[in-house]
Amino acid sequence: MAKHFVFFFILVLCLSATLQKEGKKRRKVKRNSSDVAHPRTFLGVPEKGSILFALNGTQAPVFSNVPPALELLSNITKIYLDSPLSTRVIPIIYILAMAVGMPANIAILCMLATKLRKVSSAILYCSLAVSDLLLLLSLSFKAYYHLHGNNWALSEDLCRLVTACFYGNLYCSAQTLACISIKRYIAVVHPFLYKSLPKRTCATWMTVAVWGVFAAGIAPELLVQQSYWIPEVNRTTCHDVLPLKESTHILLLHSSLFLTIFCLLLPLVVTIVCYSRIICELNRSHHDWSVYIKASSLVFVIFLVCFTPAGVLQLSHHIQLFLGGTEGLYMYFKAAVCLCCLHACLDPFLFVLMSKSAGSRLNFKPFVKMSVSLSA
Repeated sequence: MAKHFVFFFILVLCLSATLQKEGKKRRKVKRNSSDVAHPRTFLGVPEKGSILFALNGTQAPVFSNVPPALELLSNITKIYLDSPLSTRVIPIIYILAMAVGMPANIAILCMLATKLRKVSSAILYCSLAVSDLLLLLSLSFKAYYHLHGNNWALSEDLCRLVTACFYGNLYCSAQTLACISIKRYIAVVHPFLYKSLPKRTCATWMTVAVWGVFAAGIAPELLVQQSYWIPEVNRTTCHDVLPLKESTHILLLHSSLFLTIFCLLLPLVVTIVCYSRIICELNRSHHDWSVYIKASSLVFVIFLVCFTPAGVLQLSHHIQLFLGGTEGLYMYFKAAVCLCCLHACLDPFLFVLMSKSAGSRLNFKPFVKMSVSLSA
């Protein structure tokens, strides 16, 4: 099984290298089509002349710091920016996720704060709750942005911070869930090894490693311009349209490819393997683990449904941009990301279920009462 996954990642890396070489050859032949592919945004080019006027003479909004102007390269961008998907459906899902997820994660965090020194699992659960809370907090700004017609009226610094927090915590949540699945795998499949391990130390270093990757992963998002004035639609976008000819955005290409493979797809594969082995091992046991098997299967299925579409679409969009420079998958990726956000509000309930089914030392009896009182 491990050999197959090693082969899979080597194949992905080789494919990426081949596509990069192919892209270089094409740019030598066609210098006019030298756009640098970026995996998460629509394509745009810096507008010639003043940044205050569009091609049709529309004046940009007068701020103290006017964002640079970009010219759109396709009608797909206009369709997405004006569509009900981006201005109604996505922000409504974000608001619902915040309404459920924020009180639930705060309740879990309060419950676990007193158990950090006693139970090793509490360290990972706290890390997951903090990551989910930061993700849900960034959704408030993104919901505001989408509800106002995808028009960013706040500062460039805040746009960078919200973008970095949003995507960074998606990856952070996926990695933390993978760490929890590894811990459960060792406990069930290799119980003697699990008993001999320094569990609190391992959980602490896992958490430090996850947040270290998070810090390194959000750095490129914080270093480049994210908000741009789009004259054709008379609004300022945040991250949705970037100038892909500019050398300043090349770093985002490589970092996004790395994060997609190692911080989203790899945790997904690890979680699949761990929960599959856990369920198989429990099915062979002489004891009745049916409740735990059902709970594990539910967590496993929801993880797949929430994270698989975003990971696959992001990688597919990346490859598509390399091959043809098209951007049609971006709106589907934005819809798939909503599923990841829903996972942030489901995590507390799922792991309460897992802890109860396993007879964990974590006592979550007051959880529902506290989460309801916080949302009231």
